[in-house]
Amino acid sequence: MSNPKGTALITGASSGIGAIYADRLAKRGYDLILVARNQQRLNAVADKLRGETGRTITVMPADLNDRGSLAKVETVLRGNADITMLVNNAGVGSVASILQADTDKMTAMIDLNVTALTRLTYAAAPAFAARGAGTIVNISSVVGIAVEALNGVYSASKSYVLSFGHSLQKDLADKGVRVQTVLPGATATEFWDVAGYAPQKTSEITMSAEDCVDAALAGLDAGELVTIPGLHDAQLWTRWEADRREISPKFRNAKPAPRYGVGSRT
Repeated sequence: MSNPKGTALITGASSGIGAIYADRLAKRGYDLILVARNQQRLNAVADKLRGETGRTITVMPADLNDRGSLAKVETVLRGNADITMLVNNAGVGSVASILQADTDKMTAMIDLNVTALTRLTYAAAPAFAARGAGTIVNISSVVGIAVEALNGVYSASKSYVLSFGHSLQKDLADKGVRVQTVLPGATATEFWDVAGYAPQKTSEITMSAEDCVDAALAGLDAGELVTIPGLHDAQLWTRWEADRREISPKFRNAKPAPRYGVGSRT
């Protein structure tokens, strides 16, 4: 029998935010396809959720920095009509400045945070649009706005996810496809161990992964296009977005602004 909720494919599902998404979506009635590099951890998450929820949980070990592995996940998203939700959660970060960071690691970060997310979205979106239904959840970060907070490449990659989400919403809203961009703040996960600043996990400003995901799903239920779990004054974001949209048409000028003193050219 087909599942009316369908199947959610979650990347980075072996721990942290991805594993909590797996838990919450299985308990909401979704079957799952769990994607991450560590098969042992994936199996542990899957076994636990099968026992607790009775849902169908498929484990798909894949390194999304490897083009062959990434292509296999893309193929599943294009070809499996049961998939109704994609959660692009896989990502990596850094706290290193440009004077300290390794260039190859920065390139690998772009490959995962930007390229893999983009390719998976491009695999899912046409399939969802053809069926007239589907949900894409892309995990960005508050440093996509507060860009000076961490490593510049990480911040820029998360700014990309936010901008990409705005464009997706424009392209897909009338196709029955929902797009939500989630901007967590500091969250207590292994992200900080990999990024090189483990003490952040226990900081008083750091949110639990459970609270982060529960807030994100509440935002999804409420129809939010952008969800920022740690932002208490929602009007700040509303004003930010209104200002951004107001300034956009004002870029359309054939002549430079008078402040630059550039005269007319004949």
